[in-house]
Parts: sequence; structure tokens; C-alpha cells
Amino acid sequence: MKIKEIRDLNMDELTQKEREAVEEMFRLRLRHSTGQLDSSAALNRVRRDIARIKTVRREKEVRT
Repeated sequence: MKIKEIRDLNMDELTQKEREAVEEMFRLRLRHSTGQLDSSAALNRVRRDIARIKTVRREKEVRT
């Protein structure tokens, strides 16, 4: 997800996206541990998406 897309979301949507990303990270870790994950780059992508979402959420919390 691009940072511009994340910044356009409201707080409720950010919370939902974060929940979805955490669930996806869990599934990817499970697949990685069982050897079924083809590309470990997906783990890094989702981890960075979670960090971006948390950063934008914190920025919006501080503003209000």
C-alpha cells in the first residue's frame, strides 16, 4: 500500500486495514514456517505496510 493511499483513509478505515494486515502477517508467517511460502519478500511488504498504517494513525491522533 502506498503512503498516499493510507493518508486518505479515516481512523476507522485505518484500524480495519491494520487488523487485516496483522491477520495477513500471521498467515504468511504460518506458511513460511511450514515451507509453503514462495517469496519471503511478502513478509517484509506486510510488515512495512503495518508500520506505515501505525505511523499515519499516530500522526492523526497527535493532530486531534
